Amino acid sequence: MEEKLKQKPGNLVKIVLFGPESTGKTTLSRQLAAHYNTTWVPEYMREYLQKKWDTERKTCEPEDMLPIAEGQIQRENRKADNAKEYLFCDTDLMELKVYSEVYYGKCDPEIEKFALQNRYDLYFLTYIDVPWEGDDLRDKPGEREEMFRYFKNTLDVHDRPYVILKGSKEKRLQQALKCIEKLVRDK
Repeated sequence: MEEKLKQKPGNLVKIVLFGPESTGKTTLSRQLAAHYNTTWVPEYMREYLQKKWDTERKTCEPEDMLPIAEGQIQRENRKADNAKEYLFCDTDLMELKVYSEVYYGKCDPEIEKFALQNRYDLYFLTYIDVPWEGDDLRDKPGEREEMFRYFKNTLDVHDRPYVILKGSKEKRLQQALKCIEKLVRDK
């Protein structure tokens, strides 16, 4: 079990896009990967749950979280093999920890263990100042502030390095690029 959730070591600068649903994480992941001519890690949970919804008309259940965590870290480890200097992750196991706690009141101990053990150089916490875009899976449009505070608190409690990104797509991209330049310069 443990190997399925373990992050592959490497020399890449790893950055996570982190935050509530519909806050621009995927868009920014793609933009940053394109800018740095590298790869990004799509959110496995979205793919997994969309397939479940399309075939069974069911939403996420507690027993889905472990296969989602395994899929996310496997995807990250595969993408790391092809990345050039940087790897941008559209979520991580810490995000699954947050959703597990919010929706089910607890997190699977193995997911939590590796959410806390796996390391990233920086988290970009995406703010809720972009328009809500609903879909089959998103279900908390009225709880955006509460969810943002939960995500921020998680990063604070677990002492993760992060920057809050606000504003338009272009403003967020420019802010992220400046943060990455500083991160690399200070390393």
